[in-house]
Amino acid sequence: MLELVKAGGWLMWPIIACSVAALAIIAERLWMLRERRVVPADLVADVWRLHHRGALTEKHIKAVRNSSPLGVILAAGLANRGHSREVMKEAIEETGRQVVHELERYLNSLGTIASISPLLGLLGTVLGMIDVFTAIVDVGVGNPAPLAGGIGKALITTAAGLSVAIPALMFHRYFNGKVERLVLRMEAESLKMVEVMQGERERDPE
Repeated sequence: MLELVKAGGWLMWPIIACSVAALAIIAERLWMLRERRVVPADLVADVWRLHHRGALTEKHIKAVRNSSPLGVILAAGLANRGHSREVMKEAIEETGRQVVHELERYLNSLGTIASISPLLGLLGTVLGMIDVFTAIVDVGVGNPAPLAGGIGKALITTAAGLSVAIPALMFHRYFNGKVERLVLRMEAESLKMVEVMQGERERDPE
């Protein structure tokens, strides 16, 4: 492995740095975007039961806020539960935008890595071909040994760049889709809470 890095030249180091950063982002987002962490089951139902019993206190609202990203959104609506439906929805939407931004953390960086990694590989290819033509000028084409180094650098950096870019792009698309699905779930759960607290639903949410 170390021999491949040496053969690829100095451009292998930024490619390796991109791979480490991409791996860290992927692992962190896989952990943070778990559905049961973002949208806990029965959270709205628990809030409604407390509200129905008249036991919903500031302490409970704080616990809801600290429970999950969905809890942050619900707490914004609960803080305005004495106001109209429109006021509750406005507070939820404003807080929701901040929560969505948090869910999308590092995804731009992952997309950037997916974009620049093949370009770094392409740059390595260009530099490798320059080395090849320089060797041809210096020693001609009769001795293949000087040519092999430049060709090797071109192939290794290209392969390394693509090896980083392909999984980074796949996970970037996957996480974007997952965030969209989680946002839809949170919107539905938030609307459900507003409806039950404003008396538009007569039974406990399920």
